[in-house]
Amino acid sequence: MINSGDHSELKHHFASDNYAGICSEAWQAMAEANSGLASSYGDDRWTAQACEKIREVFEKDCEVFFVFNGTAANSLALASLCQSYHSIVCHEMAHIETDECGATEFFSNGTKVLLVPGENGKIDLDAVEHTITKRSDIHYPKARALSITQATELGTLYSLDELQAIGELARKYNLRVHMDGARFANAVASMNVAPKEITWQAGVDVLTFGGTKNGFAVGEAVVFFNKELANEFDYRCKQAGQLASKMRFLTAPWIGMLDSGAWLRNAAHANSCARLLANEIKKIPQVRIMFESQANSVFLEMAPEALEALRAKGWHFYTFIGSGGARFMCSWDTRVEEVARLVADIKASVA
Repeated sequence: MINSGDHSELKHHFASDNYAGICSEAWQAMAEANSGLASSYGDDRWTAQACEKIREVFEKDCEVFFVFNGTAANSLALASLCQSYHSIVCHEMAHIETDECGATEFFSNGTKVLLVPGENGKIDLDAVEHTITKRSDIHYPKARALSITQATELGTLYSLDELQAIGELARKYNLRVHMDGARFANAVASMNVAPKEITWQAGVDVLTFGGTKNGFAVGEAVVFFNKELANEFDYRCKQAGQLASKMRFLTAPWIGMLDSGAWLRNAAHANSCARLLANEIKKIPQVRIMFESQANSVFLEMAPEALEALRAKGWHFYTFIGSGGARFMCSWDTRVEEVARLVADIKASVA
């Protein structure tokens, strides 16, 4: 088992699930790939096997590509769905809008991103329909893609019924559906469904399948369920600096994580720790849980002086993500005792 680091400083741990190290299954897979010579740029047995493993997970003959990070995965995937005169509809708090520095617009040569509201971080379908139908003249960017996030930026989940309704609306207006799945594993673990049910069977055309937040060192998969949309995507990856020369070290962890089931175990553990935190916080009357904790995050609303007191105790957390409040993230290596320490310090800060 790999040592994930010195837990004596883990008062910083709840700021992001990116803070966690590499889990043992991913590390071991990389170590096993680090033996002898292998062809470069993805022409190796690990990359081929990783693609097949992902196809098995989704029970679908799909096209699979690997990139370094989520920004590249999302922006390149969306660029493959659109021309520059098109538009992409997404939630006003979607990661592609708030946290990717305009990468979607950059890699799509200026495709317009149109924002819609919706409670709990999920798009309102009436707002989507209004946005894409309010104008049809040549002066307005033509809607081509609908981007959703699962789990959302607020830690909530689209239900199977909601996803199917999104797919129906997309088909009605000939929209392509992109799913930002940076925490897709957390969604699958929480919903206890087959991955195919909440992706291609619900109408998703392309998924960005997150690895980094689930225990990988680096790397996301871009999964095209609609294979026609993957045409020349390898060229997009190369042009964007996302074609790894030693690709086996990006892809071998997928084999280890999927074969062992660690991708779901890690996600389920992170979710469980978030549930524990939320349940304990419910016992503190001075603190309000802002959104139902359905994945691995908990958003809390408390007095500004309490937040400052908590920071003074050494805790790091974000208050700029979502619609205010403080976000606390759990990861694959969060410990129950760490949750207890955080809860105790929150109680002391609001007392």
